[in-house]
Amino acid sequence: MAMEKPRLLLVEDDRALADLLIWHFDREGYDVARTADGEEALLLAEERVPDLVILDWMIEGVSGIEVCRRLRRKGSTAAVPIIMLTARGEEADRIRGLDTGADDYVTKPFSPRELMARVGAVLRRIRPAIAGEKLVYGDIELDSTAHRVRRAGKNVQLGPTEYRLLHHLMENPGRVFSRDRLLDAVWGHDPEIDARTVDVHVRRLRKALNGSDLPDVIRTVRSAGYSLDAET
Repeated sequence: MAMEKPRLLLVEDDRALADLLIWHFDREGYDVARTADGEEALLLAEERVPDLVILDWMIEGVSGIEVCRRLRRKGSTAAVPIIMLTARGEEADRIRGLDTGADDYVTKPFSPRELMARVGAVLRRIRPAIAGEKLVYGDIELDSTAHRVRRAGKNVQLGPTEYRLLHHLMENPGRVFSRDRLLDAVWGHDPEIDARTVDVHVRRLRKALNGSDLPDVIRTVRSAGYSLDAET
């Protein structure tokens, strides 16, 4: 029996951006409904409850922040994950969006690939049966069910720690993690492990992923940590 496509509600009044996002999500097997209007977004969400809402802050009619607030108040949509899109990058605005009920926050400009990864991560966290078990970033595929990693169509052999490290980075593409944050996420609170261990495993992961001729997708951010970032 085929799994039902994850249903997305895209609320975005930039037509060019909306068309681009719909193309990408359609290609990955999502069922996307789109509107540019806040009132219509509320009606669409009521008629057919989506699995996730991608919501622009600045839209026609009812504002995105108000749409988010109303979706959270309504019983049928109270638990639907919401990712907000906005050009507002200030911390106060991000906090306001999250306080209103958004599950994640993406600041424009962003790459469709980053947004798709964020959508996948939110769905896996909240509704794992919908999201499936495959992570994709660029030419890297991680299949959690088969415990297999491929890059550019070729199998990549990873140790268990490198596998967990890659899994965490692929769930959060573009985000910079300090060594301490990676220690908590990948190793847990193990007092026997120190920050230098992260550097060793990142080097091993890089060597396994890159081989001798592929570009490095792990960015070292001086004095900050590491990020999965294929654009550098």
